[in-house]
Amino acid sequence: MAVILNIDTTTAVCSAALTAEGQILEHAECFEGRNHAALLSAFIKKCLDFAADRELTLDAVAVSMGPGSYTGLRIGLSEAKGLAYALKIPLIGVNTLELMATRVMFSTDDVDPDSILVPMIDARRMEVFTAAYDFGLNELLAPQALILGPDSYADLLATGRPVLLFGDGSAKAAEVIQAPNAVFVPDVTPLAVDMVALAERDFSRRKFIDVAYSTPLYLKEFQATKPRCKI
Repeated sequence: MAVILNIDTTTAVCSAALTAEGQILEHAECFEGRNHAALLSAFIKKCLDFAADRELTLDAVAVSMGPGSYTGLRIGLSEAKGLAYALKIPLIGVNTLELMATRVMFSTDDVDPDSILVPMIDARRMEVFTAAYDFGLNELLAPQALILGPDSYADLLATGRPVLLFGDGSAKAAEVIQAPNAVFVPDVTPLAVDMVALAERDFSRRKFIDVAYSTPLYLKEFQATKPRCKI
């Protein structure tokens, strides 16, 4: 069985989980803001201590690659790279939008398998990081930064299929998108405990990323903002 440490720091939530054969063995998460730099090492240690106490050997590290918070992405990937390098184990990169889609896909038996899954991560103002997938995780809309408007996702909505919109950017979409088949799914946040299916898929396929040179999936260039207060 592959024992995998999963890390997600792409949004305001910081999380880590130890998994094996589709099961969550240990996990930790914080929903209280962007304290990733202070929290992540302790979360990882909790998972590694659990593995050591049960004489489990870590086979890989999986990390959510984005899109998402620039700072969060760098923190998560740096920790994952350091651990993979030190333990000489492979590194798996998980697309955060796919991660969110699988969470909704597996969240309930009531989801219509003909639905289109549209994850949305807040990118400030009326912009979101987004994509669209079917239940086979085939891309119907490539990952991109999108400025929301009344015509956003018009081609997807025109199919008549249920279009499930979710993530911390979906509240903004609800303000401008009016369609009977647009379904807004609440409380969907990328979490390490939901990475298990994608991480195990890539481990079985030996689909790993470079420990030294891999970079986060930013989707757009970082734009620094001026401080509001002068010192």
